[in-house]
Amino acid sequence: MKKNKSVIIWLLSGCVLIFIMVIVGGITRLTNSGLSMTDWHLITDTLPPLTEAKWQEAFNQYKQFPEYKLINVHNDFTLSDYKFIYFWEWFHRFIGRAIGMVFIVPFIYFLIRKKLDNSTIKKCVILLGLGGLQGFFGWFMVKSGLIDNPDVSHFRLALHLTTAFITFAYTFWVALDLIYPVKRNVEKSLRSIARYALFFLLLQIIYGGFVAGLNAGLIHNHWPLMSDGQFIHDSVFLEQDSLLLSFTEGKSGVQFVHRTLAYVVVAFILFLYFKSRKFNLDYNQRKGIQTLVFLVFVQFALGVFTLLYGVPLWLGLIHQVNAFFLLSAMTYSLHRLSK
Repeated sequence: MKKNKSVIIWLLSGCVLIFIMVIVGGITRLTNSGLSMTDWHLITDTLPPLTEAKWQEAFNQYKQFPEYKLINVHNDFTLSDYKFIYFWEWFHRFIGRAIGMVFIVPFIYFLIRKKLDNSTIKKCVILLGLGGLQGFFGWFMVKSGLIDNPDVSHFRLALHLTTAFITFAYTFWVALDLIYPVKRNVEKSLRSIARYALFFLLLQIIYGGFVAGLNAGLIHNHWPLMSDGQFIHDSVFLEQDSLLLSFTEGKSGVQFVHRTLAYVVVAFILFLYFKSRKFNLDYNQRKGIQTLVFLVFVQFALGVFTLLYGVPLWLGLIHQVNAFFLLSAMTYSLHRLSK
């Protein structure tokens, strides 16, 4: 670990920046700021408008797009209001640029200084590819809300969000490979359970993106039943032509799947915990799984309260922050059960 200390710090710094970026992205989404910047340039627009004339020019450009024409034109939307939403989208993109620099510049430095072995180089190239893909998916998402409908595609939002989570988890995994270089025998049954748990957690994150993109958390604000004393509400079967469409494009159907997956994720993590007690695990493995159990119950409770209170900004953000912590614990536990 001492040999790779600088590389580990670099990778963990990238994890922190990705975490911050996703949180700012959550604020951007929850404040309806994501469509405020109507074009995308890799180099220019690094700084926001610096004069009132430039601000007015950007505002006039924003007025040409559906969000202003169909929604904000009726809300006495002023230049001051525009500056607020512009800030969050600009800040989100600025952090994205910073992440790119934090990954690329040290990577070149470590290559020149020969601080990376061949295995780590390959993993870092994958990381750089994921970062570039994440930036593309971000603009791909924004573009969907600049044509006719002032709402971004929930599929594209989920793709953008999930790629960020996967990039974070993979960066963390690469850092863990360097922190724990010595491999050991593990119980394969625990590893398999942890893999299933990770799969369903990522599926839950995807559906979290669907819920956010469709504003599906603003309906059926009851728990444990959806509403009208129903576990699965009648509207799930009525809002689309098929159950597949309802479960991927309907607000009620998407919310139902997100609710149900929460139980599945909790069940797999509890199964992992009770199964692990039959084996002589080391300290890191035990603590990883114990932390995982604690965080999944916190996340479940946050999800329930976020729904019951109609997705207030602060609670929605805490729910997203804890999702990151939960994925971190899941990644750590699986790593410790895999090496």
